[in-house]
Amino acid sequence: MKQISKYLSAVFLAVTLTSMVGCASTSKQEGTGQYIDDSFITAKVKAALIEDPTTKATEINVETFKGIVQLSGFVSSQAAASRALELARGVGGVKGVTNDMRLK
Repeated sequence: MKQISKYLSAVFLAVTLTSMVGCASTSKQEGTGQYIDDSFITAKVKAALIEDPTTKATEINVETFKGIVQLSGFVSSQAAASRALELARGVGGVKGVTNDMRLK
């Protein structure tokens, strides 16, 4: 009986460690918690862009990876691009903003 108990404990430990390593983030891949945080940041940035009359949110794509927000797409003016950058930087949790927007 003790042998089975030791065996089951070893299997449980192996499964637990494997699942923890599988959810950990690397420099090129997000962990589960980071993915959820980035999704939340993306949603907040999109909401800020939609609420602002200067930016046309449908023309700006928002992607987030490890707190860095990337804005891409086409904007009608430099003022709209600057405003989009300003709004993205103002969202909580944003570590930085990359501007890949182009003028029409």
